Amino acid sequence: MGHHHKNDDKAGGAAAAGGDHRKGAYDMERVQQEKHKAKKEPDNARSHRVKEEIAATIAALVATQEHHKKEAKKHGHHH
Repeated sequence: MGHHHKNDDKAGGAAAAGGDHRKGAYDMERVQQEKHKAKKEPDNARSHRVKEEIAATIAALVATQEHHKKEAKKHGHHH
């Protein structure tokens, strides 16, 4: 059984609760952390690759949402 990184999960929850542009930056950092952990911990590489993919997907979704908010504001629409 691999070890669990509780601090990583708590940071993710705090970033998600914030709901602002820092969330996307956090997720991109998480992508890099998981990529590093996959190399460092071969026994847990699959788990880290899955987490890396999830973080990358969330970062892309946050970026898309921020873009849509900016565009809506520019055109006088509110979300």
